[in-house]
Amino acid sequence: MAANNEEDIQQLQLMEQNMQHLLQQKQQFQAQLAEVESASNELVNAKKAYKIIGNLMVEGDSSSLNSDLSQKKEILAVRIKNIEKREEQLKEKVKSLQQKVLKSLETKK
Repeated sequence: MAANNEEDIQQLQLMEQNMQHLLQQKQQFQAQLAEVESASNELVNAKKAYKIIGNLMVEGDSSSLNSDLSQKKEILAVRIKNIEKREEQLKEKVKSLQQKVLKSLETKK
C-alpha cells in the first residue's frame, strides 16, 4: 500500500507541474491577446497602417489588417478557452487523487 501512495504522490507532483505549464501557456496567450487588442484599438485611429512581415514593416490596407487581427483574437480566445478546460479537468483529477491519498493515509493510522 505504501508503494501505491508513493506512486499517487508522484502522480500528484506531475499533475502540479502540468498545471504550472498550463498556467504559463495561458499567460502567454493572454499577453498575446492583449497585444492584438491594443493593436486593433490603435488601428481604428491610425491614418496609415503597417504590417510586420519577417524583418520588414510594410504598409497595408487597414481593413485587411483589422481582419487579420480579428482572426488572431478568435484563435487566441479559443486557445485560452481550451487551456481553461484542460486546467479544470486537471484540477478535478488532482482533487480526486488528493482525496484518495488522504483516505489511504487516514486508514493507516
